[in-house]
Amino acid sequence: MIRSMVIHWVGCVLILVLMTLVPDTTAGQDVRPDADGFITAQPEELEPSAGSRSVRILGDPGQPGSYVMRITFAPGTATRPHFHDQARYITVIDGTWWVTRGPDAKTHDVDEMVAVKAGSFLYQPADGIHYDQVRDETVTV
Repeated sequence: MIRSMVIHWVGCVLILVLMTLVPDTTAGQDVRPDADGFITAQPEELEPSAGSRSVRILGDPGQPGSYVMRITFAPGTATRPHFHDQARYITVIDGTWWVTRGPDAKTHDVDEMVAVKAGSFLYQPADGIHYDQVRDETVTV
């Protein structure tokens, strides 16, 4: 049991290290504040540019501290159990996002996933294990 946990965590660390070596092709356009620091983004400014899935609105996800992004996931996108070192505040804007969170998320089981529909809010605490999935529709969070 301990050996499989160590292998799992070593694999996660290896993936994170490799991700830092490969350019992020999923990052889209950035929304820029005006001269006074205000941001007003119209819907067309919040659409990812061609070939990407995200728009950075505020802050930098690669740095400590808060940030805001809009991410659009294609049908069939899914993750395995994982966690983030910072809390995540998520609003489902369009579509239905499927999630499993908490202690039950240590084992991947699509039958345990809960539908989180458009208009819903989800909080993921720092180091909270979870996984998510987009089924048959595009989902924007």
